[in-house]
Amino acid sequence: MESSGKEEPKGPVLHIVVVGFHHKRGCQVEFSYPPLIPAEGHDSNNLPEKWKYLPFLALPDGAHNYQEDTVYFHLPSLNEEMKCVYGVSCYRQIEAKALKVRQADVTRETVQKSVCVLSRVPLYGLIQAKLQLITHAYFEEKDFSQISILKELYDHMNGSLRGTTLEGSQVYLGLSPRDLILHFKHKVLILFKLVLLEKKVLFYVSPVNRLVGTLMTVLSLFPGMIEHGLADSSHYHCKSSISETPESLDPARISPSAGELNPKTDSKTDIIDGESSAFDHSDNHTSVADQSQPSASPQDHLQPHPPSHTSPDSSESDWETLDPSVLEAGEGSEGSVKHLEAESGEPITVQPKSVTGQGQLTQGLVSGLEEDQYGLPLAIFTKGYLCLPYMALQQHHLLSDVRVRGFVAGATNILFRQQRHLSDAVVDVEEARIHVDDPELRRMLSLSTADLRFSDFLLKHVTENREDVFLDGTGWEGGDEWIRAQFALYLHSLLASTLQQDNEKLLADYSSAFISAWKITHNYRVWFSNKHPAMAEITPGHPFQGQYSVADVKLRLSHSVQNSERGKKLGNAVITTSRSVVQTGKAVGQSVGGALTSAKSAMSSWFSTLAQPAVTSPAPDSTASKQ
Repeated sequence: MESSGKEEPKGPVLHIVVVGFHHKRGCQVEFSYPPLIPAEGHDSNNLPEKWKYLPFLALPDGAHNYQEDTVYFHLPSLNEEMKCVYGVSCYRQIEAKALKVRQADVTRETVQKSVCVLSRVPLYGLIQAKLQLITHAYFEEKDFSQISILKELYDHMNGSLRGTTLEGSQVYLGLSPRDLILHFKHKVLILFKLVLLEKKVLFYVSPVNRLVGTLMTVLSLFPGMIEHGLADSSHYHCKSSISETPESLDPARISPSAGELNPKTDSKTDIIDGESSAFDHSDNHTSVADQSQPSASPQDHLQPHPPSHTSPDSSESDWETLDPSVLEAGEGSEGSVKHLEAESGEPITVQPKSVTGQGQLTQGLVSGLEEDQYGLPLAIFTKGYLCLPYMALQQHHLLSDVRVRGFVAGATNILFRQQRHLSDAVVDVEEARIHVDDPELRRMLSLSTADLRFSDFLLKHVTENREDVFLDGTGWEGGDEWIRAQFALYLHSLLASTLQQDNEKLLADYSSAFISAWKITHNYRVWFSNKHPAMAEITPGHPFQGQYSVADVKLRLSHSVQNSERGKKLGNAVITTSRSVVQTGKAVGQSVGGALTSAKSAMSSWFSTLAQPAVTSPAPDSTASKQ
């Protein structure tokens, strides 16, 4: 078993774990099969040191607010293979009075537990579908001492998943790019570029099921990423935080004033605040794009630049896992770098500078991932760039750890969102907004005209109501697989275009600022240092390149008005004014109409009075004469 580090696992499922909430000890492991620590029993509460956050991941923050929920999370491997362990947890709660067998430690009105599967394969949706059924049956027993169903689950899942290949629709079960585009619209491409730039990206929403679904759906747009690109996504060596201490997790300390949270103007914190011309480029932030010029040679683009400081307030991510202090102390010393490599055991992708001061890039860098003929998946989640679909509050220190150069993480606790200085971008899933404080990063992520055409093309095909017998009426075009194919074409074309160093027009269609920043990232340097003959089949250039037209002007205007802060304020003002005009018009119409109706009725009654004949009464004389 993996936990022993000696015996090869028999199947893709490593452990079945039950995590419960104890009224005194908090979240704890109550059952594991096979035992997490082989020398101990199934009911041991002890955990391997690397998995000490397992209870807090399986039983998430705020779980008591929901009757049931699902969590995806990643754990580091316990052996030396540096392979990620993929966790899927199904949470439920039940009233204590409904239990047939109530144990002595049950003192609360409700019992909260999670059934968790730890697996070697990233089949999130498939495992979730099976686990939900078993969790429901486990709770229906109303006796949590009945663990036979959990042992049967272990054997069944290992038998059914043993021959499952990481290809096809099973990998993407439950991940819908179609719903993602309907919610985020053109901002999906901004999220795509954020990950390519290896920035510190934090997703925020509740419940956890929606959080992890959104985050993993974004990653599913990268060819081969779910299948083979996350093997090293949870591998890190924790080191003392550069700015955070355990005491800083105190809500009183972790919630500074609004001015301390964001000293910049809030009107510019959204990445879609308009075009790059509206951004203030005189800011003191260090620009990643400034480190390489568009006209430079490929080697100049790929020059590694060690970070000049280690402050968490930095506007760029430290792309190396090396300790910056080591680089500063031993820069230019070949012996110090070799000593570090032997000491840490981690691959070094930076060559020491030569006597002439010109840096050299190691050719043929190995990503350690299973790549296809195009060099995909890209080596994004390697060398300390983490993928944490759900992040517990106890893992907060990872956001500021010097050995973590970046992350794509999900959180439901408001404390993560409040400390925005620890992230380059905060994605509010509920509001479909991307908050970025650094104006230079906003310029890099500003969509070009060709990018807007691409986003508009996807959105139109997704929103069209196509009548087809496949995919519940969505058909091939506009369906989930079709959307992934479009992003695969986009990435292939992007990579092919970067090989055309003399054609700046091709690169400008992707945004020159973005290209310059991307070329110094770890994932691009690894890809560029290797040869990929299949790339010769890809036509360079943006899939939606072409001359500007009136339609592009309308598209750009619509993009600016609908998504910039000024445009939103203007749109809200127009809507408010329109409503006021309509309401005023109705009120005036009612007043004028009421007055006209009253006048008309008065005139009608007057005319009718004039038209009526006079009523004559009998003369008194005639009456008297008759008598």
